[in-house]
Amino acid sequence: MTSTTTSYDAPTTGQKFAAEALGTFVLVFFGCGAAVLSGLTRGDSSGYVVTGLSFGFAVVVMAYAVGRVSGGHFNPAITLGATLGGRLPWRQTGIYVAAQLLGGLLAGAVLFGLLHGFEGFNADGNMAQNSFGDQSSGDYAWWAALLLEALMTTILVWVVLGVTDARNELQAVMGPLAIGLALAMIHFASMSATGTSVNPARSIGVGVFAGTDAIVQLWLFIVAPVIGGVVAGLTYPLLFGHGQEQVAGSGLSFGGGRRNQPVPGGYEAQWNQGQPQGQPQWGQLQQQWGAPAAPPQQQWGAPDPSYGAPQQAPQQWGATDPAYGAPQAPPQSPPGQWGQPQQPGPTPGPTPGAVPGAAPGAPGHWGNPEGDDDGRTQVRRPD
Repeated sequence: MTSTTTSYDAPTTGQKFAAEALGTFVLVFFGCGAAVLSGLTRGDSSGYVVTGLSFGFAVVVMAYAVGRVSGGHFNPAITLGATLGGRLPWRQTGIYVAAQLLGGLLAGAVLFGLLHGFEGFNADGNMAQNSFGDQSSGDYAWWAALLLEALMTTILVWVVLGVTDARNELQAVMGPLAIGLALAMIHFASMSATGTSVNPARSIGVGVFAGTDAIVQLWLFIVAPVIGGVVAGLTYPLLFGHGQEQVAGSGLSFGGGRRNQPVPGGYEAQWNQGQPQGQPQWGQLQQQWGAPAAPPQQQWGAPDPSYGAPQQAPQQWGATDPAYGAPQAPPQSPPGQWGQPQQPGPTPGPTPGAVPGAAPGAPGHWGNPEGDDDGRTQVRRPD
């Protein structure tokens, strides 16, 4: 039977940039758009739940859609936390943040233009911008807003690092849902105070279109999420350890990492980690399931007079076999080992945990690309 192998290219830097920009655009456009159109920005409390769920659903949808490409951050605070947590090299951090800011600004610009379709629309203070003090609905103090945003961001980044931990067996399936629910939960707990940022790209994207007062207050919604991302990124490995080997050039090391480095801790790491060009993904091996394994190299060309019966030990090669075609018991064979070859050492067997039917040296666990296991823990099929 002829086996078919499907090849995939590892995501390029441009594809990662596009994925992060698109994901951030959707997050800001739908989340902030729901806040404006539901009337929440005009004091209508009926839009509270709608807005919180819209932010959460946007993350869920886009993480499932493009998380395999970039890891699905859509937030500079998450990118910073992932870098400090050993999941992303520093040389990619600036690319991710630039894409997120571009996506947020594009979403704010599109939303600004579309809202002018309402006659008499005034964008000042009506773009779902974040605020504190006299600009907020409850005159919330700046220091409290700073602490609240930093705390909420820390919790969000902890959740992201936790559900994408390589030790979490079902993170690729349930990870986006958990992160989206966490973001919705955070909005429910803080929208009435600051409008909930926990994401500088979200705040900048609409804040620059919401008037002078919103622009002046943007500093807090940049500083606080950065503090939260730093705290979460540094403390998660201390509290819970590393689920996999730290990426070169990440954490407190600024070495830059290796080229074509995957993004552990995001969905690219779970679906495409360590995937070189032209190699199969997600358990697609170079032999089909159930195909006979190739014999070990040291046995190639060895005579097999029994045609399917256990092969004689090397010291018996050339000996006369009166029971041609039948398994011959080796001398002094202990019970339960009938037909086993008598050899000074154990016969090479399949790698523990190898996929049944795969060739020797095939991946040791499900979804690991052949010949490119650099020691990182990947998504495993639950036993």
